[in-house]
Amino acid sequence: MQTNELIAAPAASLKSFAEIYKQELTGNILPFWLSHSKDEKNGGFFTCLDRTGNVYDTDKFMWLQGRQVWCFSYMYKNVAPHQEWLDMALHGARFMQKHGRDDKGNWYFSLTAEGKPLVQPYNIFSDCFATMAFAALDKAQPNDLYKDIALSTFENILQRRNNTKGTYNKAFPGTRPLKNFSLPMILCNLSLELEHILGSARVDQFVPEIIHEVMDVFYQPKLGVVLENVQPDGSFSDSFEGRVLNPGHAIEAMWFIMDLGKRRNDQSLINKAVDIMFDTLEMGWDKEHGGIFYFLDVKGHPVQQLEWDQKLWWVHVEALVALAKAYAFTGDSRCIPWFKKLHQYTWDHFRDNEYGEWFGYLNREGKVLIPLKGGKWKGCFHIPRALYQVATTLSSLETK
Repeated sequence: MQTNELIAAPAASLKSFAEIYKQELTGNILPFWLSHSKDEKNGGFFTCLDRTGNVYDTDKFMWLQGRQVWCFSYMYKNVAPHQEWLDMALHGARFMQKHGRDDKGNWYFSLTAEGKPLVQPYNIFSDCFATMAFAALDKAQPNDLYKDIALSTFENILQRRNNTKGTYNKAFPGTRPLKNFSLPMILCNLSLELEHILGSARVDQFVPEIIHEVMDVFYQPKLGVVLENVQPDGSFSDSFEGRVLNPGHAIEAMWFIMDLGKRRNDQSLINKAVDIMFDTLEMGWDKEHGGIFYFLDVKGHPVQQLEWDQKLWWVHVEALVALAKAYAFTGDSRCIPWFKKLHQYTWDHFRDNEYGEWFGYLNREGKVLIPLKGGKWKGCFHIPRALYQVATTLSSLETK
């Protein structure tokens, strides 16, 4: 049964969607990146791919290199042991090992095609995805060197976590020292990715702190949302930065929290994450044109991000993962109509039926804004990970 047939069949269970998600992953998304992104001359990956897969810029962004190494390592380990997937991961990892870090072990933001540094290591997410990459590669092909890179980078992240940009921070110190949600969010997931290296005992010690940061500091019960920035004590900052809501970040974080709740056998934590997810979906959904807004102001004021009303690929696919997990972990019936509505919007608007892969950026009305398949921010990560997570989660459901 195809996606439109599933939507048209009101009685179709969510489990019936699992196969089309797996087929999209293995038959469309991964082949696109295998065919078009590999730099045979210099190593690593080209991520700036136009609609048909042609390379339009050769700069290499280290966080996207890490994401793609993670993706092919993870799929090799968890979907099927295709040698071409492992070879792709190793190809990217060799480039990262050779060119990716400065002499202090920090991962650059971007390099030339040949591997010369372009942008300094100001962005800690280069380090986060390098950690994920080598941890996943170590699972696919165990190697002490991969373990060491993953662990040393993770320790470096923890050392930098209170001042992630270091000398590259442009904010004046002390006046408005806001904490940002992005790093605590990703640490929820990163700790589980590294568990085979860190050990369960250390993860068990680390996880409660991260859950507290997300659910007690950045989540604001009075506002009913997870904020992007708060005061160091967790209080609300009535400023542009303090009022901003990124629905995609909040929803993605909630499925990370659901996974942690499942690991800890904490159903109350899972239920709280599911409720926050629904509140965020309700607030973030564009009731006029459909889709989820990129940014909002929690007080309804004009936002500073001019792209606030765009519809982005990662926001929608991460919400599909969250809904699938919410239903699997709680059986909450609200998930079914929401999943089907979001599935239809996402597959109708982002999927490119002609040239493969998915578009990344739509305008508010849902029309393609930029017809790229990869660039500085979009690479081989959110879509394949989401397709895998949805397929795996829904296939585990009992048919009802």
